[in-house]
Amino acid sequence: MITPVEELIKRAQQNDLQAFEELVLLYQDRVFTHCCHLAGNEHDAQDLAQDVFVQAYNKIRSFRFSADFGTWLHRIAVNLWINHLRRNRKVVALSLDEPFAGTEGLLFRELAASQESPLDEMERRELKDMLNSALERLHYDYRIALVLRELEGYSYEEIGSITGWSLGTVKSRISRGRKALKKELSRGRWIDN
Repeated sequence: MITPVEELIKRAQQNDLQAFEELVLLYQDRVFTHCCHLAGNEHDAQDLAQDVFVQAYNKIRSFRFSADFGTWLHRIAVNLWINHLRRNRKVVALSLDEPFAGTEGLLFRELAASQESPLDEMERRELKDMLNSALERLHYDYRIALVLRELEGYSYEEIGSITGWSLGTVKSRISRGRKALKKELSRGRWIDN
């Protein structure tokens, strides 16, 4: 029995733009979240997510139903992100959320009020910034492995499918990535050794 998503894919493969738009609506939040984890900031994630759907539209006819459509989109995102990192190795990305040096030391930008207490929000943001900063310093293979496993919750087999890595490579990169992340975090004195 064919699922509604498979029906949309088949229609999109026949150049049905409305069907592809429906697929985008179904998957845009998931893809954007994945792109945020890869890119570490919303601006780059928006660009990456847009590129994912452009490439998906251009290659929809090559989709063979051997994997989940969401997994296929995530694989496109990972490949686009790897290519971006390879092209821009010397580019240093700065986050607007990071503290900046002022005359009185490190200063933080003011944040809009939220439902969280100011202390909870500050702690959450500091933890997020700390992890993003440490992740950005990792080799992109380790970063991708950790994002897919720890942030996205994919199984080892699914990560292998998304990245094209063997199961042993997936396990190795996750293990080494965890060690490298711990080292980066301890280098910043954020956790105890």
